[in-house]
Amino acid sequence: MQSINAARAESRRGLLLIMLAAVLWGTVGISTKTIYHLASTNPLSIGFFRLVFSLPVLFSICWARQGKEMLHVSRGDLGLMTLIGLMTALYQVCYFGAVARTGVAVATVVTLCTAPVMVAVITVAFTRKRPSRSTLVALVGALSGTAVLVLFQDRGLAPQGACPLRLTGADTGGIALAMVSAFSYGLVTLISQKLAAHRDPFQSLAISFSVGAAVLFGFAKDMVMTYTPLAWVLLVYLGTIPTALAYVLFFKGMRSTSATAASISTLLEPMVATMLAWFLFGERFTPVGFLGIALLGGSLLLLYLGATAPMRKAGRATVRAEVLR
Repeated sequence: MQSINAARAESRRGLLLIMLAAVLWGTVGISTKTIYHLASTNPLSIGFFRLVFSLPVLFSICWARQGKEMLHVSRGDLGLMTLIGLMTALYQVCYFGAVARTGVAVATVVTLCTAPVMVAVITVAFTRKRPSRSTLVALVGALSGTAVLVLFQDRGLAPQGACPLRLTGADTGGIALAMVSAFSYGLVTLISQKLAAHRDPFQSLAISFSVGAAVLFGFAKDMVMTYTPLAWVLLVYLGTIPTALAYVLFFKGMRSTSATAASISTLLEPMVATMLAWFLFGERFTPVGFLGIALLGGSLLLLYLGATAPMRKAGRATVRAEVLR
């Protein structure tokens, strides 16, 4: 019984860590929008500096924790870390491209709402384990809430680049880019869970983001290197807080949380971004948007409470496999 309670507590802690990471990711949009106001830059340049500025933090802490041991990585794990880096770069490139072709709202809905579904389907396909009933209800509720929150904005006051309240007529290529972005995002979630079980998160992320930064540098033909002092501060913030810190929290949370539950939890990101835009920039959404917040918040609460539900099977290993699967 004690081991069951310990597994529940560990699962709840992991879920909270991932939700905290999503809250930090929610500040990326506000920070990026401010940078655009301060400097003439482009998405790939911001994405590149975001990863680059995370590396000193990740490598220094990893060295302090592991020393030379940080250089000892098996060929298999190195391959997984490289894949995370490539998928991280692909996710950003495709998402930025989708935003340019379809607008912020459609790109966000297609990317963030499709990713959890892809993760759930891939998980079932490879593990033959179906998500619990509460997880499925939370998935549907969270997706609905996110779609309502992002799409049902006050179009007169919506941020520049937001699309009309429908997918009809949206650029097909932009939708395809958003789908690829969602797939890449989902793969990062699944691979992260595999690495998190036995690798230090600082080590995994330092190597992965080094690969991602190199790939983004190769894509950025017009790399912008000139910024105002405040813009540089924000770029450093993007690299250290919502990147280095947030992804470490995410990796730690993945040790005791299923990929499906983790991908649902990250839907906190658009809610936080919308709330910050409301408070800081005066951007508003219609009353229906509050319904989206309620749906998303209630679904995440259900997901969290699912970690406390009674379990029929004893044994720590069994419990870990069943909690929020």
